Amino acid sequence: MSRVLESLAVVVVLAVSVWTQQLQEIPAAPIPGQIGSAKKVFVSNAGEETVFRLPKDAKYTGGPNRAYNQFYAAMKGWGRYELVPAPADADLVFEIGFIDQYEGLLAVSQFKLIVLDPRTHVALWTFTKYAEPAGMAKNRERNYDLAMSALMDDVKIITTTPAAASAK
Repeated sequence: MSRVLESLAVVVVLAVSVWTQQLQEIPAAPIPGQIGSAKKVFVSNAGEETVFRLPKDAKYTGGPNRAYNQFYAAMKGWGRYELVPAPADADLVFEIGFIDQYEGLLAVSQFKLIVLDPRTHVALWTFTKYAEPAGMAKNRERNYDLAMSALMDDVKIITTTPAAASAK
């Protein structure tokens, strides 16, 4: 019996050791320098993907360009970047899109924002925010706006972190 207890004690000590190592904080990877140093941004409309075929069936108001229009207005209101009319004039491209579909019986509505280097077309950063599902139209609209606001908060955080600020 004592051998079993000794073996069990060794297993517990090893498990705790592994668990403690996993809890150690992983250092943050660097943020691409272009994100912090950029002055000019082009906002690109990646459109809306939806399973709804007719506008009258859509779950959200504002049409297929709502995400683009709302994101553009939020970026303009923030004032951190100069918004330019052509990607060739930009230091970064922010490509915003919205997906509204079903995965099985689950409704999934999400924003996807990809930050691209306009010269190389490499994705520098990607953000995804989900709009919580809701039965009532006014709650769906509120959740859409909350998800867009959370997306903008994430953009603000990534552009003002010490790593991004030191790249300026």
